[in-house]
Amino acid sequence: MKFMTSAILGLTIAFAVSACNTIEGAGEDIEAGGDAIEDAAE
Repeated sequence: MKFMTSAILGLTIAFAVSACNTIEGAGEDIEAGGDAIEDAAE
């Protein structure tokens, strides 16, 4: 029972960390797009 709980907890943490990285990467992509639009407007 302890193994199953540990495995589920570990997978949950792994998914949470990867989701944070994905959101951070998407934010950087959006920022880069905004910078490109701003440069084109100048």
